Amino acid sequence: MDTCLVAGGAGFIGAHLCKALLDKNLKVISIDNFISSSKGKIKDLEKNPNFSFINRDITKPLPDKIKANFVFHLASPASPNHHSKISYHALPLETMLANTTGTMRLLEFSQKQNAKFLFTSSSEIYGDPLEHPQTEEYRGNTSTTGPRSVYDESKRFGETIVAYFVRSKNVDARIARIFNTYGPGMMKEDKRMIVEFITQALEKRPLTVFGDGNQTRSLCFVEDLVEGLIKLMFSPDTKGEIVNLGSPEELSVLEYANLIKKLTNSDSEIVLSESLPIDDPHKRKPDVSKAKRLLDWEPRIKLEDGLQRTIEYFRSL
Repeated sequence: MDTCLVAGGAGFIGAHLCKALLDKNLKVISIDNFISSSKGKIKDLEKNPNFSFINRDITKPLPDKIKANFVFHLASPASPNHHSKISYHALPLETMLANTTGTMRLLEFSQKQNAKFLFTSSSEIYGDPLEHPQTEEYRGNTSTTGPRSVYDESKRFGETIVAYFVRSKNVDARIARIFNTYGPGMMKEDKRMIVEFITQALEKRPLTVFGDGNQTRSLCFVEDLVEGLIKLMFSPDTKGEIVNLGSPEELSVLEYANLIKKLTNSDSEIVLSESLPIDDPHKRKPDVSKAKRLLDWEPRIKLEDGLQRTIEYFRSL
């Protein structure tokens, strides 16, 4: 039985990925240090004899006793936690190190193990894009020193490290550029757009929209995203490939707020608040034609269905 190591396996996407891999009768080793995740995410997984967990910082070398055939690198704080004029991210140094030093450590491990490797990059590497929708060939419009750079630029350098190991070390690695993802299991503390709108609507508080609300986002349900990650790892001829994974269905932030208000039957008002955070992208939509061609993958869960499942999850908390 093959073994998959999932770094960041107690995170939102990571826990869903671990479950999906176990469902495919694979052994799973989850590694996490809980700085932006929760032990509760893997509580049910620990009942499975094919699942094991290691509490560890991936910026340190992995123990030699760990063996794996496939390595998924999702170990990075991904949420800004708050919008601030001063700091975009609540864990700036940890984010930079996870995507750079952590990426190198996991690639070194993969090289020793002759394991296939997948790095989860981000649509944030495109910055505030001048190309729309964004293809994998687009090189981005980012700031190297702005408040978002601790995430954007560390993901970009993470990709550079992966490309080096493919070219110079012959590691069988690939890169997934993940666009906005949502679903059950998200943490209220993350303060992501969808989480904020749902919790505000359920608690009868105003739904706060930054700027005029005309900025756009494309949301992919977590189960669809996980299927894309698995296909990218296990499909043949994906060594060295970079693939967008996300939904091409684009709505404005204001449209999302109105849709969630409708789905929750909330009387909350929608309030346009302060100006946009620094370097906040005005448009975000993936071109997923490469994923369709290379992986036979595209999102299948309709937005309203996914949002309803997410709303029910937050109702249950």
